[in-house]
Amino acid sequence: MTEAVTPPSPSPSDPPSEALPPEKPGGSSADSADSAPSENAITPADIRDGAAVALLVGVAGVLLGALWVWLAPRVQYVSNGEAVFLRNTESEGRIGSDGTFLLLSAGLGALSAVAVFLWRRRGGVPLVIGLGVGSVFAALVGWRVGLWLGPTSDLVVAAGKAGKGVPFDAPMQLLAYGVLLGWPMVAILVHLGLTAVWGPKDPPAAEPWAGAYTTPDGLLPRPPQD
Repeated sequence: MTEAVTPPSPSPSDPPSEALPPEKPGGSSADSADSAPSENAITPADIRDGAAVALLVGVAGVLLGALWVWLAPRVQYVSNGEAVFLRNTESEGRIGSDGTFLLLSAGLGALSAVAVFLWRRRGGVPLVIGLGVGSVFAALVGWRVGLWLGPTSDLVVAAGKAGKGVPFDAPMQLLAYGVLLGWPMVAILVHLGLTAVWGPKDPPAAEPWAGAYTTPDGLLPRPPQD
């Protein structure tokens, strides 16, 4: 006669076995996580947005050049018929010209950052790169447009047109080329600040075993609470 054999019950001293997470149909959970697209991946649309931002911000440099010519204090020369001299040697117009360019660049940089943030709140690396490249280009465009719209740089021709002893405006000039970095620096800082405060936040990561509890046989899902 065959005797029935009862499997031994687990002893409390035995270590609990580890429960493995259930596998999803069609593959393991790790394979499905690897095959899922990342939310932070750069798409062609993001690259197009960054290029559009760079182009539009760069074109805005024309406005910087026009405002610089209009608002910057003027330096005047005077000719005695043989040479050209500064009309007022103690004038701070040259320094004021640099300061005006810097203030205008900072203001336009902040406005461009706000406009880009309102257009694409999600931000992204291509958008920030496009804003930075466009801001550098805008500062250079504003500088060259200001030189072009301002008085002529040929002092001989200008002195001849003005006449002897008649003051005339000096050409636009930047003494400190570091002011060209005002627009890109302000634009990047303001945009990063807006994104950090009001940008979309990532959802908190869930604990892998937040709904499980431990038993002598391993980890089991926590039963629903009534």
